[in-house]
Amino acid sequence: MSGEGRCIRMEKVCYTVGGRAILTDFDLLLEQGVNRTILGVSGAGKTTILKLILGLLEPQAGSISINGLTITGLKEARYREQRKKIAIVFQGGALFDSMTVGENVGYRLFEEGRLSEAEVEDIVREKLRFVGVEPALDLYPAELSGGMKKRVAIARALAADPDYIFFDEPTTGLDPIGVYNIVSLMQRLQAEGKTTLMVTHDLPTAFATSQRFTFLHQSRLVFEGTEAEMRASSIPEVQQFLEPTDSSLFVHQ
Repeated sequence: MSGEGRCIRMEKVCYTVGGRAILTDFDLLLEQGVNRTILGVSGAGKTTILKLILGLLEPQAGSISINGLTITGLKEARYREQRKKIAIVFQGGALFDSMTVGENVGYRLFEEGRLSEAEVEDIVREKLRFVGVEPALDLYPAELSGGMKKRVAIARALAADPDYIFFDEPTTGLDPIGVYNIVSLMQRLQAEGKTTLMVTHDLPTAFATSQRFTFLHQSRLVFEGTEAEMRASSIPEVQQFLEPTDSSLFVHQ
């Protein structure tokens, strides 16, 4: 795999659960400034990739590095610094129900304790303004729509100024307006220099927000390339994913 400098790299990563291969000899290169989407059917291992990079799971083989530092097997205290370079927007938003929107967005900053309360509040308001939900500052998650929860989750991810932002199925359960809002926000983030890695089934969102695509099938990487290369691919699994036919019926149910 090519590419040096500031990037996230996975090389020959293997991960199994109960004897079932989730990832086999998997490679990934996420260069800063190049936005990527990981595609594949449900259960293909897409979210597992994010968890491995975040250190929430440990691979059985292979290596993972962030900006040149190998994190595989790294002690928690040292890896914690690397993890600060990454933020994740979980599928359901994963907001703390007992905290207000403002407290949710500022949570990581308050925990770190490096900034004053006034400084944190300024950042919180700035990020909520960026995603268009500043009026919800004092509301609780239960008072928000699904789309607003996703936008608050994005604001929380932005608060710590990460190099990389991961999106786990960011448009699931949203109506067309909600999807439009999330896509627009991702494009604005990218225009400001943030690097995004997304896992999704939503092809229009993927093609609107990414330049490179990784396709997983039966635990293995079967395609890596641009949208044009993907559409022109002769790989049967890729073509069935892009344009399902009758032969796809019930295969993955």
